[in-house]
Amino acid sequence: MQATESNNMKQITMAAWNKRPLIISGPCSAETEPQVLETCQRLASTGKVDMLRAGIWKPRTRPGSFEGIGVKGLPWLLQAKKLTGLPTTVEVATGRQVDDALSFDVDVLWIGARTTVNPFSVQEVADALKGVDVPVMVKNPINPDLELWTGAVERVAKAGIKDIGLIHRGFSAYGNTEYRNAPMWHMAIEMKRRNPAMMMINDPSHICGRRDILLEVAQKAIDLDYDGLMIESHIDPDNAWSDAKQQVTPEKLAELLSHLVWRKEDINSEEFHLALEKLRQQINHLDDELMQILGQRMRIAEKIGEYKKNNNITILQTNRWNEILERAFKKGDNLGLSKEFITRYYDAVHMESISHQNKIMNS
Repeated sequence: MQATESNNMKQITMAAWNKRPLIISGPCSAETEPQVLETCQRLASTGKVDMLRAGIWKPRTRPGSFEGIGVKGLPWLLQAKKLTGLPTTVEVATGRQVDDALSFDVDVLWIGARTTVNPFSVQEVADALKGVDVPVMVKNPINPDLELWTGAVERVAKAGIKDIGLIHRGFSAYGNTEYRNAPMWHMAIEMKRRNPAMMMINDPSHICGRRDILLEVAQKAIDLDYDGLMIESHIDPDNAWSDAKQQVTPEKLAELLSHLVWRKEDINSEEFHLALEKLRQQINHLDDELMQILGQRMRIAEKIGEYKKNNNITILQTNRWNEILERAFKKGDNLGLSKEFITRYYDAVHMESISHQNKIMNS
């Protein structure tokens, strides 16, 4: 009987894993048995959630913060699965946590951002996964480093895990004020480009850090053709033991999901494709012109480098850099360009200019 139940749940889990969009929700932290069970049952009642999540172990920056209820919470999650029929997923950071989670029939595991950043920790988790048939998701590392993210995925794959997914939860960034973790959408898009067949879902809870902009970020993820969302939910968010500001009630979650516009990647329309191709050709022409202009800019940067070298002047001059950015921000406002885009563009151009000037200085 147990084998039959296990096979049935495996089928349910894989059906959810392959569903688009995939919606995962549950409390940031498992706190008490009633809290876990009520949250999960109310989520299941919405009919919009495919998997249940709960934080069992919570890595914290400083000691003394709530670091999770631990193994004690795993039976609660198992009971929630029995009551709702929905698969469960938890974060794991050590080999022991992998073993504990699997011993309580957790259906899907994920590697968190603080673990992804450490290859030794990822390898320990990967070693514990050898011989196990369970889907595993990998969150982006805290810092914006695609090689770390890629390396974590490769370690899990080498352990024999066939079903691997990606979770984009944003990155820690200097100067970031709007979000808890800056989305840096271009990083996630590049990771998806490198792994086109791999599922990628978005975690707006950790990107936003507050519930009032969850819908905005979730919609952007959907517009970018993400495969689903992981959003934290709690029966009493304001009194949650961790991350209270970013959690929503199950009913608010259902409301949020109902307001999302779910778009298609493509449609079977010749008129649409012809119009799109025409616009793409315009983009191609503009890109060609931009490349020509950037080439001219770099040649001027080289001349500036020669002038600085001849006059024994440093390459980097902070006042000039601030002047360039302020001028660009003013222009960008009139053109509808965000400060984030302008800063990212000029950072790239500036570093390339510095590289060119450095070669001149040392020639």
